[in-house]
Amino acid sequence: MSKLFSSFVIKNITLKNRIVVSPMCQYSSIDGFTNDWHLVHLGSRAVGGAGLVIAEATAVSPEGRITYGDVGLWNDEHIKGLSRIVNFIHLQGAIAGIQLAHAGRKASCAVPGDGGKQLNVEQGGWQTVAPGEIPFIAGDRASTALMKEGIHKIVSDFKASAGRALVAGFKVIEIHSAHGYLLHEFLSPLSNQRTDEYGGSFENRIRLLTEVIEAVKQVWPPENPLFVRISATDWTEGGWTLEESVKLAYVLKDMDVDLIDCSSGGNINNAKIPVSPGYQVPFSEEIRKTGILTGAVGFITTSRQAETILEEEKADIVLLAREFLRNPYFPLVAARELGEDITWPLQYFRAK
Repeated sequence: MSKLFSSFVIKNITLKNRIVVSPMCQYSSIDGFTNDWHLVHLGSRAVGGAGLVIAEATAVSPEGRITYGDVGLWNDEHIKGLSRIVNFIHLQGAIAGIQLAHAGRKASCAVPGDGGKQLNVEQGGWQTVAPGEIPFIAGDRASTALMKEGIHKIVSDFKASAGRALVAGFKVIEIHSAHGYLLHEFLSPLSNQRTDEYGGSFENRIRLLTEVIEAVKQVWPPENPLFVRISATDWTEGGWTLEESVKLAYVLKDMDVDLIDCSSGGNINNAKIPVSPGYQVPFSEEIRKTGILTGAVGFITTSRQAETILEEEKADIVLLAREFLRNPYFPLVAARELGEDITWPLQYFRAK
């Protein structure tokens, strides 16, 4: 059997294969509520054969949204819609996961279809918060530097949202600490120039992330998998590095984080990123040497490419984003290409 279609056990869940739908913002919510679009978007990828379907970056507070179209989990009323999606995903034999996020200084934006630029309060935006006042893009307004009370609220918001995710039925949580959003902003010395216990040294810059993880673990069952997504490098001199990511991996492993989802970039607007097929796989390979499970993501588009990553032990799972937008049924096609006979939905069996 191919590695791609071998089952994979992480704590109390068994993935039927190692193909994962990466979190992808849909910018289709109103006040954080999911709707039929999210059900069809995520549900169709489960129908298409993915082993794990991770819902998009889900804001832990209204001010933590990237845009006004983001999904949220900051109040109990959001649970019902998400639970409907979870139930459908599980009926297809896939596992439902959710990514919890706070956008930090990259919040308060219009959706991409409306230009994607940061909005002033008068335009329907809101005040952003961050480690300090350094904007992501020159010309954006300054964020409010978080004081201790604000930091404690962030930690509390992640914890409360994790509890709601459990009630909604999710089996996996991924904490978003990548792509220049709040937790990544604290990690990187380019965005974090604080002089208190949350800035300066490596230990101080990772403090907020570790506090969030500890808080989430208070409500998230120890038998349920916990992932963390990181940007393994800022791709910019003086920023967060792969060496620090490896160092962080040892810390997260000791904290019983199960898997690191290895992405990169997003924190520096003008970073020069050498994008090419599988360009982030070396990060997954290097971080995996610490003994923690890793996921590879980034321009993985073919079955053979995904299979090779796993065969060469550069990752334990592969996450696909754009390819799943092009083809929700990628796993069904990949199985045929790799000579695997997998179960199809009965409704689609005549096409097998």
